[in-house]
Amino acid sequence: MLRREFWRNFDVWLFGAVLFLCIFGLIMIRSTIAGNIELANYVNRQATFMGIGMAVLAFVTVVDYRYWKSLSKYMYIFIVLFLGVILVIGTTSFGAQRWLQVGLVNIQPAELSKIVVILVLAHYFSNSINKPKNVRWLVISGLIIGGIILPIYLQPNLSTTIMLVVIWFAMLWISGLPTKYVIVMGIIGVVGAIIVFPFLEGYQQERILTFIQPEEDDFFGNTYNVEQALISIGSGGLLGQGYGSATQVQLRFLKVRSTDYIFSAIAAEFGFVGTIILMGVLIFVILRCIRAARIASDTYGALIAYGFAALIAFQTMVNIGVNLRVIPVTGQTLPFISYGGSSLLSLLLGIGLIESVLIHRKAS
Repeated sequence: MLRREFWRNFDVWLFGAVLFLCIFGLIMIRSTIAGNIELANYVNRQATFMGIGMAVLAFVTVVDYRYWKSLSKYMYIFIVLFLGVILVIGTTSFGAQRWLQVGLVNIQPAELSKIVVILVLAHYFSNSINKPKNVRWLVISGLIIGGIILPIYLQPNLSTTIMLVVIWFAMLWISGLPTKYVIVMGIIGVVGAIIVFPFLEGYQQERILTFIQPEEDDFFGNTYNVEQALISIGSGGLLGQGYGSATQVQLRFLKVRSTDYIFSAIAAEFGFVGTIILMGVLIFVILRCIRAARIASDTYGALIAYGFAALIAFQTMVNIGVNLRVIPVTGQTLPFISYGGSSLLSLLLGIGLIESVLIHRKAS
């Protein structure tokens, strides 16, 4: 019975699109690190994480997603403690203490926290779906997410902090957040950003100020990466310079090209047409997640799917927005494509949850 339901309700289109993005990511990582001996193992590492992620996806798909509801409290406690450990013994890189080195692998628990936040909030909002949407309901959800956000903010990891707030707001909205609270939260958000700004790390303040008022004579300073990204995108033209042939990428003018600026590398090699196709596939994945939410058999499953759709959508917009210099520089990767084992694992785990919502939607 389970096997028949599995093949009947499994979203092959969603899985196929995600598989395409993962394989394309490996192909692009290979191009972006070409000739760099220090990064030579990136492709093999990403392929290994992809294999593990696919196994995790399959396992999570088969397990009824309702099972995770009973474990929400324990997952929450685990991730908060894990993030606390990172603050004490985590590995520091680029001024941030975000990783825990296990053997030859660096684990970034902030990536897993995105999935945990979605599951925990889905649990809370589904249980309170028929309760009054008042201040108490709002504050409790804020306290829940605050326990995870605080240690991430202290790493410091502002981009993931903002990401989790966006997921929280998206799930609040879909759960029936009254309009009056949206306005109040907007005002609090603006005031809070102004208050918090002086307490940000120096490089975070610099990124924001440089975005607001770029320094024309600082081409090789704070604006270098963004300028090179724009040049790379422009150099691709309509059809690109060809795989492995983009001068900005292969001559290493474009920095951080396998992670934050991989979109610019894609534009340089495959041009405007290539990036449109890529964005089309990412939008397709988001729409399939929303579809899963719409046909889910219960509120818990629908909220999981909506939360994950919000995650992919926001992360995609932020990464591409940074590459196009329409938002300040941040550290969000391009979903399924950028190099990063922890990110890829958490995303594939999320896809497994979506598939579980689909194949178990008729289960009693």
